[in-house]
Amino acid sequence: MLLQGAIADWLDHDWVRWLLLPGIAAALMALLAWGGDRRRMRRSDPDAVGFMPWTTVFFLALLVACLLLGLAARAAWRG
Repeated sequence: MLLQGAIADWLDHDWVRWLLLPGIAAALMALLAWGGDRRRMRRSDPDAVGFMPWTTVFFLALLVACLLLGLAARAAWRG
């Protein structure tokens, strides 16, 4: 019960809600896009081209993740 209260207090911080959680979501999206790009590059049929630009999705998601997680670290450091 004590752990739930500590987690609830921690989630009440604005930097967690607006920077850390979206940053983690963007990092997970970048990981998913990296896997999709890797799968696309290793496909057995080179003519089976998909429509998803995995490299662009990976780059943009990684950029957003780095920015948000960096700002979250800065906000956490300042308190």
